[in-house]
Amino acid sequence: MTDTLFQGRIALITGASRGIGRATALGLARSGAHVIACARTTGALEDLDDQIFAETGRHATLIPFDLADGAALERIGGAIYERFKKLDIFVHAAATLGSLTPVSHYEPKDFNRVITLNLNATYRLIRQLEPVMKLSDAARAIFVSSGAASNARAFWGAYAASKAGMEALVRTWADEMEVTSIRCALVNPGAMRTRMRAEAFPGEDPETLPRPEEIIPLMVELASADRVPALETIHFREWAHSKDA
Repeated sequence: MTDTLFQGRIALITGASRGIGRATALGLARSGAHVIACARTTGALEDLDDQIFAETGRHATLIPFDLADGAALERIGGAIYERFKKLDIFVHAAATLGSLTPVSHYEPKDFNRVITLNLNATYRLIRQLEPVMKLSDAARAIFVSSGAASNARAFWGAYAASKAGMEALVRTWADEMEVTSIRCALVNPGAMRTRMRAEAFPGEDPETLPRPEEIIPLMVELASADRVPALETIHFREWAHSKDA
């Protein structure tokens, strides 16, 4: 069953093969958007497409690539323009945790990979997608962040630095886009039943955590054309509590 909220709208989701990215892709597809799903794993993207087709009768566009692949990132904006002429919704959910280790113990290649995937790729995606998003009448860019961006804790140095940098970058870009049709949001999902959470807290009972699917209504709300602020910063649990009140 689908609705027509996003009929005719084009949505690009990174990290779409699992977790929050996959849930968001399904939620936007169910609401009528044509989904462009990006992730490293082709098989997982095909599974997503199978589910989208089973539920909506429409296929997604699949783009398997690694965010560390600069050449692939440089092609994505042009490819979207050639096929769709615009981009209405951009959800950047892809990220890597990296090693949890003292700052002085990071191997340079490991530290640099976290910064490359979580921060540098964000810049390169913004650079590529801004022109096609400006062709939309109401473009929405949603970035999945983390409490680690503002709450420093031991052993989380690379991840925390990359997410803090991403937030600063997005805030700057949102200010630059204030007079355009592009509106931005930073979403802190909090503790959620994802593979990254399990890697970070292997002893935690996942059954005590919200499922990624529970964030779909928030993502759909933020992607809606009637969102007005140039930048919104939202914590999922606070938003959920406000809805329950």
